[in-house]
Amino acid sequence: MIGKWPQYRVWPATTQPPRLTGKGGAPHVGGLKFAANRRDFEDIMAEPSEKPALKVLLCWPRGFCAGVVRAIESVERALERYGPPVYVRHEIVHNRYVVEGLRAKGAIFVEELSEVPDGGAPVIFSAHGVPKSVPEEAARRNLFALDATCPLVTKVHREAEIHHRRGREIILIGHAGHPEVIGTMGQLPDGSVTLIETLAHAENFQPRDAGKLAYVTQTTLSVHETAAIVERLKLRFPDIVGPHKEDICYATTNRQEAVKRVAPIVDALIVVGAPNSSNSQRLKEMAEHAGCPQAVLVQRAADIDWNEFGSIARLGITAGASAPEVLVEEIIDAFAQRFAISVETVSAAEEGVLFPLPRPLRERQAAE
Repeated sequence: MIGKWPQYRVWPATTQPPRLTGKGGAPHVGGLKFAANRRDFEDIMAEPSEKPALKVLLCWPRGFCAGVVRAIESVERALERYGPPVYVRHEIVHNRYVVEGLRAKGAIFVEELSEVPDGGAPVIFSAHGVPKSVPEEAARRNLFALDATCPLVTKVHREAEIHHRRGREIILIGHAGHPEVIGTMGQLPDGSVTLIETLAHAENFQPRDAGKLAYVTQTTLSVHETAAIVERLKLRFPDIVGPHKEDICYATTNRQEAVKRVAPIVDALIVVGAPNSSNSQRLKEMAEHAGCPQAVLVQRAADIDWNEFGSIARLGITAGASAPEVLVEEIIDAFAQRFAISVETVSAAEEGVLFPLPRPLRERQAAE
């Protein structure tokens, strides 16, 4: 479904546009003009422009997913309730803008619990999940731990544990070194889980017993690449057991589907996200796979290489699940300074998923 960008406002709903005026008293900022009424809007649209025309297709859904919202709110509520410092093991989500914002409020990011001093300060586990040894260490040290692991990642952990109890060798489809993969493999004893990253790995894998085999996946993978790996495993091992419900999360699937729709009809596509964000990298790959001539991953407007966008007429924009909408707006504004833009939204799905906060934070929330 394609929907028109609002005619009278191109600004966050919670923010009033600056009190700057253009023709007819219409506010404007950074090349985007705001019409107070229909007549002002028609005047603005009638103004001649020397800027080249650019149609922007905004992918929807984009940006924060329910797991990311839960993780960020966990840190913010812990800071409100307990005061700083609040320690966070690993980046709470893979986005520098978000991390720096929380750091400014009093969050301290560490890679290991050994960096957390003894005392009553909370320590929060990131949305990506952690090996079982981490909460065990926190318990031994009597640290006040809050688990902000995305519930959909926890689902994968529980699946792996069930397969292990039933005597199955487990394949994890994912990317080596990603914190979610480290966390999932760390739920079970060494040697219980084999990581498969590519179709070639799936072709060459030799199980201990092909009749006792199961697979789980990282939640932020490419949908089509993972499907190819699963198909190969099922052809080789017909008795392999998979998840009751696909492990790649709804947010990853929906964002990739939106990109798949936009990529073939634009000259270039920007993915707003961090280089270490798996789901953001997969969006870039999806755009390339779907036929987009040029797909780039940027963290914010300052990272744009304008030499790459000199002659485009149609631009797609999306954002990874850990990228805030303010960065999308920043990039739209940057293009509006250089182009006469029109904006439409291409929608692949509606999302209404909400996850409750960790119990200690939720209980106080209910009491308030």
